[in-house]
Amino acid sequence: MSDDLRFTLEQLRILKAIAAEGSFKRAADSLYVSQPAISLQVQNLERQLEVPLFDRGGRRAQLTAAGHLLLNYGEKILSLCRETSRAIEDLQNLQGGTLIVGASQTTGTYLLPRMIGLFRSRYPDVAVQLHVHSTRRTCWSVANGQVDLAIIGGEVPPELQESLEITPYAQDELALILPVFHPLAASHTIEKDDLYQLQFIALDSQSTIRKVIDQVLTRCGIDTNNLKVEMELNSIEAIKNAVQAGLGAAFVSVAAIEKELEMELFHRSRIEGVVVQRMLSVIVNPNRYRSKAAEAFSREILPGFTAVSPGISMSPL
Repeated sequence: MSDDLRFTLEQLRILKAIAAEGSFKRAADSLYVSQPAISLQVQNLERQLEVPLFDRGGRRAQLTAAGHLLLNYGEKILSLCRETSRAIEDLQNLQGGTLIVGASQTTGTYLLPRMIGLFRSRYPDVAVQLHVHSTRRTCWSVANGQVDLAIIGGEVPPELQESLEITPYAQDELALILPVFHPLAASHTIEKDDLYQLQFIALDSQSTIRKVIDQVLTRCGIDTNNLKVEMELNSIEAIKNAVQAGLGAAFVSVAAIEKELEMELFHRSRIEGVVVQRMLSVIVNPNRYRSKAAEAFSREILPGFTAVSPGISMSPL
C-alpha cells in the first residue's frame, strides 16, 4: 500500500465547511474563496478517493456514507493539527500562544470574564478565547480538544464522564430577587409558603439552572409544581430586567447581580431554612495536550478567585 495521502488538509477544511454550512456557496463564503474553487477541490478529492462524498440530488449538500466517514476522521486530523501548532507556540514560554476557555452560560457571562482579565494582566502576550455554550456542548468541546478547560454548572453527559477529568470547584449561590416595591421586599427573610404567592420569571424548564433550583426546593419540602411560573425567558439579563420592571420574582446567581444589588434595583430575599446552591466544576481532557497557558490559568487564577467573587465559595471537596 502506498504511503501517499489521498487528500490534503485544505480539502478536509473545505469538506468540514460544506458540512457545517449545508451548501457549497456558503462554505465558499465562510472560507473567503470562490464557489468554483470549492467545487474543483471536491471533485479532485472524490477522484482521488474514488468515491462520491456528496449526494447532489437535493437542494442541501448532503454527505454520503463515505463523506461522513471522511468528515469524522478529518475533524480529528484538523484538531490534532491545531494542537500541534499550539504545542510549538508553547516553546515561546508564554510569550505568545492561545488559551481557549469554555463555560456554560452563567459562568461564561459573569465569572469567566473577570478571570480572563486577571490572567491577561499577568500574561498580556497570550491571546485568550472564551467559548460560551450549553453545558453539553461545552463538555464535547473539551473532549474534542477544541477547548483547553472549562467551568460548567451542570452535569457532564454520561457518555463523557469516563474521558473527562471533572474537579468540583466552587458553590454558586442562587438568590431569590424581588421587585423593590413588592410587599415581601419589606422583609429580609420570607417563609417557604410565601413562595407559592409569588409570580416567577424563569429560564426554560430544560435549562441547567432551572433543574438545580427545582431539585433544591424539592429537597427542602417545596412543591415546585405549585410554583407559579408566569414567564420563561432565554437569558439571565432578560430575567433581571423583568424583575426590575416589576413583572415577578426570580432565582439568579449572586455573581450575576452584584451591581444591581449595590444600586438597589431589586431586593434580595432569603428563604427561612433554604439555601439554593449548585456546584461549579472544572473539566479538562487528560488525554489531550495541556498548554503552558492552560497550566498557568489553572495554577494561578482558579485557586484564589472565589475569594473575590460574590456568591461563589470554594468547594470543601
